[in-house]
Amino acid sequence: MKTIQIVFSPTGGTQKVADSIMEGWTAPVTKIDLTNAAADYSELNLEQDDIVLIAIPSYGGRVPTLAAQRLAQIHGNRAKCAIVCVYGNRAYEDTLIELQDIAQQCGFQIAAAVSAIAEHSIMHQYAAGRPDQKDKDELASFGKKIFDKISGHDLYVPLSQIPGNRPYKKTGGAGLVPKADGKCIGCGLCADNCPAQAINKEDLKTADSKKCISCMRCIVQCPKSARKVNGAMVSVASLAIKKACSERKKNELFI
Repeated sequence: MKTIQIVFSPTGGTQKVADSIMEGWTAPVTKIDLTNAAADYSELNLEQDDIVLIAIPSYGGRVPTLAAQRLAQIHGNRAKCAIVCVYGNRAYEDTLIELQDIAQQCGFQIAAAVSAIAEHSIMHQYAAGRPDQKDKDELASFGKKIFDKISGHDLYVPLSQIPGNRPYKKTGGAGLVPKADGKCIGCGLCADNCPAQAINKEDLKTADSKKCISCMRCIVQCPKSARKVNGAMVSVASLAIKKACSERKKNELFI
């Protein structure tokens, strides 16, 4: 039996949630990073007695297309897993149910699901500092319940209904494509770490808008804080979701 974590976390918020949930799980944990553009995910074959956590962020109420494509290549082979969607305090809409469908199509048995909050990756004033200590403690308690169920300490019953709709809501475009300003030193870290390979090393100033998924990984990775998105567009988007983000959303466990 192996303990495996499969995560898509361009800016680190989803990773923090996943680590908090798995805090008390049996070590060592094998980590599979879905942001790695060079990995061949079709080679990943899990075993039925493996214990798995799959965690992704919600992008506009959906599973990020890139994460969905890479996850779909993995062979679950009836391994039991918990699925997690992480969102920036607005709403996760159809993300969790879409992730459930993808994981089941891969051959995973879904034992539990979690929705969790992390600081918004673009509009940082929303859910700022989350997951905070209160979140981490709560997520760790979720993780214990999940581990007990998956590992057989409790009677195993497959997960039934979780929030979401089929068909899923329509996906939106990337919209916000980061660009570099005069502080760029040409180190290439943004290109090396871009999950979508949207940045050309020969032209680091911008990104391919057809490939960019607005994940903000390049902004986080830049050592000179040279990469930014359009401030006016961010302000408009912030106002549009202000009401929805005005209250502190709760983490949820479905088991």
